[in-house]
Amino acid sequence: MIDIAAAIFGVSSKELRRPGRTALAVARVRQIAMYVAHVVLGLSMSEVGRGFGRDRTTVLHACHLIEDMRDDEEFDTIVAMAERVARAALRYRDFA
Repeated sequence: MIDIAAAIFGVSSKELRRPGRTALAVARVRQIAMYVAHVVLGLSMSEVGRGFGRDRTTVLHACHLIEDMRDDEEFDTIVAMAERVARAALRYRDFA
């Protein structure tokens, strides 16, 4: 999911994995990626946290934040697109 989010949003995967605080734009992409990994890929919050070098409470915060932000139609469209790409990648992986 990190590589998918990096490709979609034009952020380096290294930046998304970087420990500690990052610029808001990078943090938001990471939060979207964590949300999609949990919701679409069905990974537990602990699993998502390990993948991103964060703890499960950070993933929980990201999921709540993204869910709340989806009330904005434009933001929801962006997240829905990331969900579609993740689902497509998951289907492709199952056939490969």
